[in-house]
Amino acid sequence: MSQRVDEFAVIADGLVKQFDSFTAVDGVSFDIRSGEIFGFLGPHGAGKTTTIRMLLGLLRPTAGRGWVLGYDIVHRSEGIKKRIGYMSQRFSLYKDLTVEENPDFFGQT
Repeated sequence: MSQRVDEFAVIADGLVKQFDSFTAVDGVSFDIRSGEIFGFLGPHGAGKTTTIRMLLGLLRPTAGRGWVLGYDIVHRSEGIKKRIGYMSQRFSLYKDLTVEENPDFFGQT
């Protein structure tokens, strides 16, 4: 697997996330090469945000594996967090901040 990890910026390999009896993500797999443009589309409730949160190391997958920039999403997620910016969904933005101020606020460490 290490050769594949070096070849791709993102690898999702059979990611599953269950919350009690509800399966939010069911075996998602894809690869994204460095420099590639990738669209992650689907209807509300399809598991897009949950998948992204697993890839960022913010949620632990119930099953499956993943790597971002060569970092294992479960065992080395701190390396991912230091290198990736994440802006949450629109409803969690602060309306009293400008478009420019919201990413600046969320990007502060």
